[in-house]
Amino acid sequence: MEKETEHTTAHTPRTLVDVHTHTIMSGHAFNTVMEMIAAAQEKGLKIFGITEHGPGIPGTCHPLYFRNTHVVPRQWGDMRLLMGAEMNILDTKGTLDLDDFHCSLLDIRIAGIHQLCWKGGTIEENTDGMVAAIRNKWTHIISHPGDGTADLLFEPIVLAAKESHTLLEINNSTFKPSRGKTAKARPLNLEILRLCKQYEVPVILGSDAHISFDIARYDFVLPMLAETEFPDALVMNDKPELFLKYLSIDE
Repeated sequence: MEKETEHTTAHTPRTLVDVHTHTIMSGHAFNTVMEMIAAAQEKGLKIFGITEHGPGIPGTCHPLYFRNTHVVPRQWGDMRLLMGAEMNILDTKGTLDLDDFHCSLLDIRIAGIHQLCWKGGTIEENTDGMVAAIRNKWTHIISHPGDGTADLLFEPIVLAAKESHTLLEINNSTFKPSRGKTAKARPLNLEILRLCKQYEVPVILGSDAHISFDIARYDFVLPMLAETEFPDALVMNDKPELFLKYLSIDE
């Protein structure tokens, strides 16, 4: 009985999908592709994504990297691998830092605002840029919209995500104490969760792992799901087939 309890704790349903991770190719992460794949398999994932930073981040991989992801096998035992990118939303127009050609080569495409390459404006202008990125045909997921990097209005963002079948991410790494974001980010993420609950919009939990130990780690964000009484039915991490269908990844 003790072993069963430990297994349930280590492999909760929400560890089946983690699609926001980085390898050494992003320039500031610490494991290779093969090391990350092995760790994801050990954690029992069914869908695992490697999403290197787009070219707007200093030190990341050259766009040529994304052109060559076809060489990487996509099936590892019973785990499916998605090779993609975390693109940068560059401005209040929603401009992304990978073009259509490179986007077309990727299995999964995340878009997010990063301070190193973001040119913002008013809260309304920032929101317009985020909504434009959500509606972009290439965008599957918006990474850490509630991390506080840009001032945003979340109701129009949640409604745009619902309309576009774009997932909003609740990002675990945002809340690491060393990042100093928790005080601002916590109420923002709670607001996103409450709005998503109100409008019945699904979310994805993201580890944003930059080292293998953090794959499928959601310890900072799970308490927020409990606090908001967020419906399990709207969390995509334990629903691999529905996750793929919702994002039309195989269509």
